[in-house]
Amino acid sequence: MKTFKVLSLLLMYPESDWLAALPEMEDALASEADFNGDAHTRMAPLFAQLRDTRLIALQENYVATFDRNPSHSLHLFEHIHGESRDRGSAMIDLLNEYWKYDFDASSSELPDYVPLFLEFLSLLPAEEALALLGDAVHVLATIGRKLDGNGSPYATAFQVLEALSPVAAQELAEPPVRDMDEAMEMFGPTADGIEPLLKPGPQVVQMPVSRRQAAA
Repeated sequence: MKTFKVLSLLLMYPESDWLAALPEMEDALASEADFNGDAHTRMAPLFAQLRDTRLIALQENYVATFDRNPSHSLHLFEHIHGESRDRGSAMIDLLNEYWKYDFDASSSELPDYVPLFLEFLSLLPAEEALALLGDAVHVLATIGRKLDGNGSPYATAFQVLEALSPVAAQELAEPPVRDMDEAMEMFGPTADGIEPLLKPGPQVVQMPVSRRQAAA
């Protein structure tokens, strides 16, 4: 489904190459209006921000919104498991789901990164994609509500996903308190030795240099 692919791109770190394709993305959403509930209209504020703001300002806003605010994290399991051991098990389960469909996640960050998950959904038949969306909607809706509460137009992408879900979103309990000793045992540090990440493997690469610099 093109809708999931467009949403995946819109939630990625802003880069000039895909920003140049914003008109095509709007057209793609409009072409599936019957499926996505007129998402291109609902998401007009986000398209306007991406279209009318300088690239460097978009990148700074993205880092401030998603990298520096844990409540907006684009990693699904962080909102459920925090940095507990259960997060690692959930990562493995999600990777197995990807591999079951021969989906190659080797060029992305962590398996639970929302844009990666949405790209995966875009490759599936609509019925299967919506079923998997229903599994994740509780987290996605939570992120959307927090973004909306902070006045971010990125909230519109999550509102579209919540509306698409065949399952009503439920409130999430707060994730476990972050235990850095436990996290560092399960997750390896980044190149900068700051944040714990899943130990390097074929499914993990570093974030773009420009994003690392913006987050520094």
